[in-house]
Formats: sequence, C-alpha cells, structure tokens
Amino acid sequence: MYKIFVTRKIPEAGIKLLKEQGGLQIKISPHDRVLTKKEIIKMGKGSDALLSLLTDTIDGEIMDGIGKQLKIIANYAVGFNNINVPEAKKRGIAVTNTPVPEMSESVAEHTFALLMALAKRIVEADKFTRAKKFQGWSPTLFLGADLINKVLGIVGLGAIGKRVAQMATGSFKMKVLYYDVKRDESFEKECGATFTAMPELLRNSDFVSIHVPLLPSTKYLINDKEFALMKKTAYLINTSRGPIVREKALLKVLKSKKIAGAALDVFECEPAIDCDLSDKLELRKMDNVVITPHTASATNETRNAMSVCAARNIIAASKGEAPPNLVK
Repeated sequence: MYKIFVTRKIPEAGIKLLKEQGGLQIKISPHDRVLTKKEIIKMGKGSDALLSLLTDTIDGEIMDGIGKQLKIIANYAVGFNNINVPEAKKRGIAVTNTPVPEMSESVAEHTFALLMALAKRIVEADKFTRAKKFQGWSPTLFLGADLINKVLGIVGLGAIGKRVAQMATGSFKMKVLYYDVKRDESFEKECGATFTAMPELLRNSDFVSIHVPLLPSTKYLINDKEFALMKKTAYLINTSRGPIVREKALLKVLKSKKIAGAALDVFECEPAIDCDLSDKLELRKMDNVVITPHTASATNETRNAMSVCAARNIIAASKGEAPPNLVK
C-alpha cells in the first residue's frame, strides 16, 4: 500500500482523485494549522509521499524522520523555497510544485485589484465612509490617480507578470516596463512592453509590481537603494514573496513619504505582518498601505486546480513515473 501524508486539509478535488486511484492510503492532518517539525515526522512516518504546503519547512531531518521509503514531496504551491531541494536530491526524493495556469490568472487579477485600490484610495475611502465621516461630495475628497498613460514597472516577467502586463496595456492603456533575467522580445511585440534595467524601471515607473520567486539572489531585491530610485508619487505592489522586499526599508520610505504607498499580499516575517514589534505595528496603521493575508491565489478555481495538480504528481510517482511538475 502506497502511503500519502497530507500536512493540512486541501480542497477536495485532489483528495478525491487520489482516492479514485485505488491502492493509495491517504492520511490528512486533523489539525487546521501549520504543523511542528515533530508533528510532521510523527504523523508522516512511513509515508511514501508527503503533500506539503508552503507554510511547511521541509528539511533533511524531516525527510529522514519520515523514512527512507519517502519518494516524493509534492508541494501545494508554485514556490518551493520552503523545501530543502538539495537535501531531497541527495536522498533520491522527487520534489514537485503546482504551477497551474489558473494561478497566473488569479494572482494577476489580485495584483490589479491591489493596484486599483491604491490608485483610487478604495480602502481609505471605505474606512472613512463606515466611520460616518462622509458629509457630502467635495471636489478634493480622496483624490487618487488615473491609470491611463501611467507607467507600470513589472519585476519578473513570468506567467503572472505577463498577465499583469496584458491587463495593464489592454483596457487601461498603461505603458509597461519590465525587468527579468531574460529578455522576451516576442512578448514585447505582442504587448508593447519595454525591457529595461532595474534602476531605470524604478526611476520611471508610477507603479512597481513584484513577480519573482524567492531565491538567494532575490531576497531583499527591493531595499534602501532601490527605494531611493523610485518616484515620490510611485506605489509598490508585492504579491510574490515577502522577503523580496526589506520591510524596514519599506517602512522608512513610507514614513518619510519617499513613495506614495504600498500594497502587500505577502510579508517578510509571515505570518507576522510586522517583523519588529517595537515599531508599534506601523505598517498596519498606515492609510496608504493596503494589506491582504496571502490570498492572491485564493479562488475556488485556482485552489482546486492546485489540489488536482499535486495529486497527479503523487499518482505519477506511485506508478514509478516521472511527476509532471518536477522541480529541477
């Protein structure tokens, strides 16, 4: 019997697919929370497959604790920075992720929702109105910014970055600059985007949107030096990974009004929204900051597709086949 341990309940579509295969024994954590290392080892011991979440830190100790029979770690996420991939390779354990097309669409839509919330000051205006402060129309009440002809700088032109660029240049007629480790000339022709160096992108963009994976090379990609290049009227949007933006540097430029605002779906010390509690939780209190709880991909369509994708990776491994989403 091929044993599978799922570290936290996921949408039923993937679990149903696993059950339909037959010959698979599925164990799901009864706790709707992040498990400790000891709990993962205890509940996962003897498993052939581990279905982990991005909130699970999977290291060599956990792999050894589960046992030598462990063949695959199927991560329920596009990113896999929570897994020690070199340690898995040493042990001959396959690592997979869930880069479903639905993910690109939902994260891109959420990115644009955050961008528009900043530009139109939606959250500020909502709080104001709920607090019964609205006394009637005023020509200067909550003046925001139009998007047409504004410059959107996209850092990372992967699938999500491309969808954001398409949305921006479509109905909103924005100008798009992008920076990536690889230039994509065919996309430039298709979308009218312009490839540029990072400093130029930061200097010229009205909105800067982050879409890179968290790697050693991208940690603190946006720090003091980068913020110093941005316009005072510019906004930052991050729906990728929290540690790509240095929180202390962001707080500094927001407090000194060196940039106009920020929208964050991810945080450097997640799940904590502020890394340094001594700063009196300033990030949460700022009117020019919009925050969401890592929900950019939180749609039924996307989360079900991810569930099925993780299940298919495990099913392939259980048959001795190469999983379709193998991390290299």
